[in-house]
Amino acid sequence: MAKEVKMADIAKKLNVSVVTVSKALSGQKGVGTQLREKIRLTANEMGYQVPSQARHIREKGRYNIGILISDKYLDKYESFYWKLYQEVATKALQSQCFTLLEILSNEGEQRLQIPYLLKEQKVDGLIIIGMINSDYLNYLEDNVKVPLIYMDFYNKKQTCDAVISDNYFGMYKMTNYLFDMGHTQIAYVGNILSTSNVTDRFFGYAKALLEHGQNARADWIIKDRYEDSKMSAPYQIVLPEVLPTAFACNCDLAASNLIRVLRQSGYRVPEDISVIGFDNYLYPGLCDIGITTYEVNTEEMVSKCIHHLTCKIAGEPYRKGITIVEGRPFYKESVARRHSADA
Repeated sequence: MAKEVKMADIAKKLNVSVVTVSKALSGQKGVGTQLREKIRLTANEMGYQVPSQARHIREKGRYNIGILISDKYLDKYESFYWKLYQEVATKALQSQCFTLLEILSNEGEQRLQIPYLLKEQKVDGLIIIGMINSDYLNYLEDNVKVPLIYMDFYNKKQTCDAVISDNYFGMYKMTNYLFDMGHTQIAYVGNILSTSNVTDRFFGYAKALLEHGQNARADWIIKDRYEDSKMSAPYQIVLPEVLPTAFACNCDLAASNLIRVLRQSGYRVPEDISVIGFDNYLYPGLCDIGITTYEVNTEEMVSKCIHHLTCKIAGEPYRKGITIVEGRPFYKESVARRHSADA
């Protein structure tokens, strides 16, 4: 059996770097036209074949899909992304694809380290679940050759496909529900710039306020986490001096933490203060009442993500850009109607 030709062999023959060969063969910028053509001709002469292409010839449509998740999202109570990963793995298997998970450490993110799944050429495409540092995302987009897709966030450069929940409209709808229930004093819980999701949900909240003749009060924008986005570390939510009658929380975990703080301060939920969350996912046992929330349609998000990525791998048409998946409200126990006399 003939020895498999690798990019390193081509690079050695032409006295260029492996990165240059990779960029030339994958059509990325940063390589001159003449050198790019020379690398391609040499690759053909040597019989080089992209590893993923060789697999596709053997098993058409069966791909290895890499999943990259930052370790900051996998703390004890931040299991929403474990749920997403499990759904991706299940859906991929139904499509005759296999998934390989890699956890991105904070050190790897800061040092701009290429994931081992990509470095070892083990996957045909990569799904990144959860917001990661923009510098790291930009580095990946500029240096990796396999198709990428983001799930549950998007990069502000908007150069990579993404599948997200309808964060803006979802929180707009839930905040309007609080107004419909008689609440006119509503605060927002969430570090606004911690993730694109939290930001978009804030602006949905702010839009609902504006339509009711209000502006978002600075003292009613409540932090719920440390700046590294981790929520499992003990962060004590600080209540404002003047309390609203309702809180719109960026996620159900924040809502459950807020309810605990309100109770510790002597307030009842929902009799005294109402609370809504977002995502309809909470680690069992964290809250003893049902939180009214906007459910993220993870099943549809996963389905869209797998479809788009496999189409990208196969070179087939698909809907490019940002795909927004609508969720739905779930009305539970954490909201009570506020009568006009005490609104």
